[in-house]
Amino acid sequence: MKTVLVVYNSRSGHTARIARRIWETIIAEGHRADLMDVMEADREGVDWNKYDTVVCGAPVLYGKFRREFVGFVNKWKAVLDEKANSFFCVSVVARTPAKATPEGNAYCRKFITTNPWQPKDVKCFAGKVDYPNWSWIDAKLIQMIMKMTKGPTEPTAVIDYTNWDDVTEYARHVLTLEA
Repeated sequence: MKTVLVVYNSRSGHTARIARRIWETIIAEGHRADLMDVMEADREGVDWNKYDTVVCGAPVLYGKFRREFVGFVNKWKAVLDEKANSFFCVSVVARTPAKATPEGNAYCRKFITTNPWQPKDVKCFAGKVDYPNWSWIDAKLIQMIMKMTKGPTEPTAVIDYTNWDDVTEYARHVLTLEA
């Protein structure tokens, strides 16, 4: 039986939902798992000795990962390197098959080639367009990006591009990782 920590950063909740599905699947497969936001993990601490495997996930926002996430994984780089680990990124850009892989997703590729923490395993998930629930400025900026990338620009659009079966399969895959 494995013990897994799923730690994530989320801005509007979609990455948290993906992390929760990973956590639920690991438990359903008969393993132990904990789920923590990086802010909670950073402020309250983590008993790293409890975990065989660590899964870290974050969304791409305007081409970058949030500093809270990057700071967390780099702060704990040595601990993460000792364990089986995986990184998943969430990006609306990954809605196209060519950009749904670590090699094809420029933002993910940049993270894994330039960041001090080098995850042993990497996965990209397509995110969610949710204009009505984003701030006015976020909606406008993302509409501009979507216009350039031939994505949805309708201000009432709510489109979940995430392949939830793929998220479940990824969670099962994580259980096969070795340190």
